[in-house]
Amino acid sequence: MIRVMIADDQAMVRSGFAMILGAQPDMELVGEASNGVEAVELARRTRPDVALLDIRMPTMDGLEALRLLAPSPTRVVIVTTFDLDEYVHGALRNGACGFLLKDSGPALLVEAVRAAVSGDALISPSITVRLLKNLSQPSSVDYQDSGLSPRELEVVRLVARGATNAEIAEQLSISVGTVKTHLGSVQLKLNARNRVEIAAWAWERRVVT
Repeated sequence: MIRVMIADDQAMVRSGFAMILGAQPDMELVGEASNGVEAVELARRTRPDVALLDIRMPTMDGLEALRLLAPSPTRVVIVTTFDLDEYVHGALRNGACGFLLKDSGPALLVEAVRAAVSGDALISPSITVRLLKNLSQPSSVDYQDSGLSPRELEVVRLVARGATNAEIAEQLSISVGTVKTHLGSVQLKLNARNRVEIAAWAWERRVVT
């Protein structure tokens, strides 16, 4: 069972997220917080697997709460209305395992929670490509020495364009399990912790343009 907590200063947002998570057979809501201080205290007391944090909250914002929770086992997914680059970069630099906009929809919220538990990271498709283009300056380093197979490079290109595992499987006519196997191999070869770092590598090496 995935134990999840919610931190948002809007009660209606918390209620909506609670309904979405409560409908999942593998998820359990362990608590709600209305500001960053409450969020940190709640996380330290209940030790959830995943914390959903808003950014703009009173007393302490979500980015500061994320920084304080970073050393703990709790994985943090930022869920906000604001897609400012400084927020996205700040969240990922401080260890967030996802960055969603509040209008992303229930399915993506659930997928982000599961991705965080599995050690992956999910970002709203509407900001993925823009973010990854700006994560690093273009490099002249040749990606041919990466050791990636042609199929793995195809997977990397699709990841860099923000495709989900299911979309990659459909486009390459392979199973989702095979996609995960390729991603595991890619992570080992690139020493990447998650798909965000895989995509950043792809943009940096101009595997995609």
